[in-house]
Amino acid sequence: MRIAIGGFLHESHSFAPRPTTYADFRNPGGLPAMQVGEGVISGLRTTLAPIAGAIAVGEEAGVALVPLAWAFANPAGPVEDEAFERLSALICAGLSQALDAGSLDGLYLDLHGAAVVQSFPDAEGELLRRVRAIVGDDLPITISLDPHANLTAAMVQRADAAVPFRTYPQVDMKAAGAQAMRLLLERIGRPGPWFRAFRQLGFWIPLGSQCTLMPPMSEVMAARAAMAQGVAELAWCFGFPYADFADCGPAVACYADTQAAADAKADAFAALVAGRERDFVQDTLPSAEAVTAAARVGHGTVVIADTQDNPGGGGHGDTTELLAELVKQRAKNALVCLINDSESAATCHAAGVGASVHLSLGGKSDGMPFACVATVEKLTDGVFTLTGPMGAGNPGNLGPTALISIEGVRVIVSSRKMQALDQAIIRHVGVEPSSCSILALKSSVHFRADFGDWAERVIVAIAPGPVVADPAVLNFRYVRADIRRRPLTAA
Repeated sequence: MRIAIGGFLHESHSFAPRPTTYADFRNPGGLPAMQVGEGVISGLRTTLAPIAGAIAVGEEAGVALVPLAWAFANPAGPVEDEAFERLSALICAGLSQALDAGSLDGLYLDLHGAAVVQSFPDAEGELLRRVRAIVGDDLPITISLDPHANLTAAMVQRADAAVPFRTYPQVDMKAAGAQAMRLLLERIGRPGPWFRAFRQLGFWIPLGSQCTLMPPMSEVMAARAAMAQGVAELAWCFGFPYADFADCGPAVACYADTQAAADAKADAFAALVAGRERDFVQDTLPSAEAVTAAARVGHGTVVIADTQDNPGGGGHGDTTELLAELVKQRAKNALVCLINDSESAATCHAAGVGASVHLSLGGKSDGMPFACVATVEKLTDGVFTLTGPMGAGNPGNLGPTALISIEGVRVIVSSRKMQALDQAIIRHVGVEPSSCSILALKSSVHFRADFGDWAERVIVAIAPGPVVADPAVLNFRYVRADIRRRPLTAA
């Protein structure tokens, strides 16, 4: 049995400050680099990427895996046409060559589901169209997806099954890829495809309310697991509410042995989520109030999530309002993780440990840097290994990095952006996270996987950044008119 495998992963924020280029896929920084051919297997087998799970299941089943190409880039603005054309060409060329060498029994693709390309708003739907043009309508295809996928009818139509992760923070990426491969093997052994049903929800879910570690999403996911009994897959995608195209938003797809079963499950689950709409309203505080509230706790470690500048959602990781507020309020034993500013990091490295430096810190993305005099406490090359649930064993690379102190508030200054999702980021500069009274983290939800269990309190702060807690304030032009851009508030 021969099965081709490949992948294309990007989460595109239509209002992020910079587009995503081909170079961003070539060198994503701290995450698996782009792979072509055999490197797809050898370079990704030991990672936590979804395709690693698919590889493991395929190899255990004795499948001859045919690697195509795989590429990931950090969340940012829409993918440039050049990048998409080159990456899709690599996948399609590999697929054509695989067919020249012999027949294929199936295809697995590791996709994100929220990619927007300048000329193709539904990027995954377009990639699947190109793939289908090569392999035809009958070849079994399954895909794995990030739960933030803006699942579309085209994606559901062109893939025999879609398997989103079940968790956010995402600790089951590899498991989702494994399940997609199991379903592919099952589909290959069936006389025909599953029947499928597709439903879109009528409202957007704020990013912070999508966390599966707490209600309402934890309860929704438990209901999904119960409802999924008896069908091949009940694919629930939360949506990424920063993509300006018609199909932006939550959706569900069900794959079953009969059309009636697929329709019934999809309708029931969509109704269940719709019934919880008001529960998805997110609790937030302005940055000044967030710092004041954190200082009042007085024991343990309080995490302030700087959600709107989350690099994992398209932020640049360099806005400074929350930092300025910590300094203004003379916060005790506080640390900011992190400010992405290669120029300031270079200044610190040139000055050396112990030096006093004048910095125009951060603010490169919004033109609002923080002018300060800082003391350089530690310098690193930014290279470390992740240890948390989302990336244990994966390499981290922030580029030249400095730990500085500004009137008692410590700041990690990096040369590359990275979401603050792993305690190893902080430990690599010689600070134990639990020793801090306040941790200001550039993250929306992923931090909860490694910080949430022991934090005394978590406060979601509203400070500048493109990953706005309320996407309805953005100037969308192409979303469908009948979808609510925020959940209804309580009556």
